[in-house]
Amino acid sequence: MNQTSKILSTYSADAFGVASALFELGGMVIIHDASGCNSTYTTHDEPRWYDMDSMLFVSAISEIEAIMGDDEKLIFDIVTEAKRFHPKFIAIAGTPIPAMTGFDSESVAARIEKETGIPSFGFPTTGMKTYISGADMALSSIARRFARKDFRPGRDHRVNILGCTPLDFSTNGQVESICRLLTENGWIVNCTFAMNTSLKEVEELGKGDVNLVVSATGRQTALFLEKTLGIPYLEAVPYGKKFSTTVLQALEELYAGETKVILRHSSSSDCENIIIGEEVSSLSLALSLECETGKEFRVLCPTNEGPLLQTNDVYTPYEDDIIKSLSNAKTVISDPIYRNILTEKVHLVDWPHEAYSGRIYRKYIPNLIGDILYISEKL
Repeated sequence: MNQTSKILSTYSADAFGVASALFELGGMVIIHDASGCNSTYTTHDEPRWYDMDSMLFVSAISEIEAIMGDDEKLIFDIVTEAKRFHPKFIAIAGTPIPAMTGFDSESVAARIEKETGIPSFGFPTTGMKTYISGADMALSSIARRFARKDFRPGRDHRVNILGCTPLDFSTNGQVESICRLLTENGWIVNCTFAMNTSLKEVEELGKGDVNLVVSATGRQTALFLEKTLGIPYLEAVPYGKKFSTTVLQALEELYAGETKVILRHSSSSDCENIIIGEEVSSLSLALSLECETGKEFRVLCPTNEGPLLQTNDVYTPYEDDIIKSLSNAKTVISDPIYRNILTEKVHLVDWPHEAYSGRIYRKYIPNLIGDILYISEKL
């Protein structure tokens, strides 16, 4: 029962991470679930839904189809619509119902690819993990399938930005600000995977000299490109003026030949300042605040347990554990929903997260790229 949330919300699910990661790439994405369940994603987690076309479907699985395991209808429907829309690829994302009935997404995808000749992917998502798992899986699978392996870095200061989805960066200009910061400092942005990009640009990921991973959703893609093409990567979001300079310096070090640069923040076990959120973003904000205010912050990450978390940071997706971890907190930077578990003595600085509160606080999500006054002046 420790997995039950009585007060807090839950983060966007893995299936929705798949949908968000692939939204702009020209593929057909099918959320395999009951009729209407795609509206949960499009209404709350997808700010591009009303402004951009995308082939996003729900399989509308019925109770009897689930019980009998009737995959033929799903395959027929997908093949029929694929012949109508001619997508560049097909992706099927699972949810709790097909997970419980033993649906084999990868085998179904292989069958569909054989019948259509269109590259197809079956993602064994279950709806029980966060968007990090699904988006990371989707982006790395697309990169493995479509990124050309014959490219070698051209040594012209090209950078790929990996892990871009509105679930972490909304549509308030943050990705564009990262691109502008890099361009103004001599870099050529090769690809923003996968916002404001195309499958053609994904094919040319190998032209990048370095990769900047701005969310844990881009980690597996970075590891793949490092292994196959030798492209080094840095995990960081350039928040604030001083930390942006640090990020730019780290990228230059990688470009000059360093194989690994890891940016670490300082925090003691009794630190009473806590940032709650996605791993890369939260750690970057902690580093930025340390650079500009001198204050230390620990990170509480409910989305994923990643390698950047340090000894005094905490990973837990469970409400009871989160409440215990905040018992001695004095300052918390987090999505406003966390206010519901904090005492009146705790100073909360709102930092809305699209993947957590969806559209509720969307218009209040700040753009902290190169400037963290929104946060620092509230401390």
